[in-house]
Amino acid sequence: MYYVYVLVNEDGKSYIGYTSNLRERIKSHKNKMSIYTSKYNNWELCYYEAYLSKEDALKRERALKKSGQGRRWLKERIKNSIETCRKN
Repeated sequence: MYYVYVLVNEDGKSYIGYTSNLRERIKSHKNKMSIYTSKYNNWELCYYEAYLSKEDALKRERALKKSGQGRRWLKERIKNSIETCRKN
């Protein structure tokens, strides 16, 4: 399986990523082993999508990262989850 995921921190920052091992990738973010997320604290997994195809997952990640419309759509879709993650 391949995953596209969204992390949110208490300051409302978000990070969109892709991985084939979601548990290990989240652990690496929490241990500050990722360049962007190491600058901030308290990341929570807020959302993820699973794909059988690596190409589909990468295409989705790129669409969400690069498109302002994709980011807005995602934030609207998961706005309650984002608020819950920020409070934890």
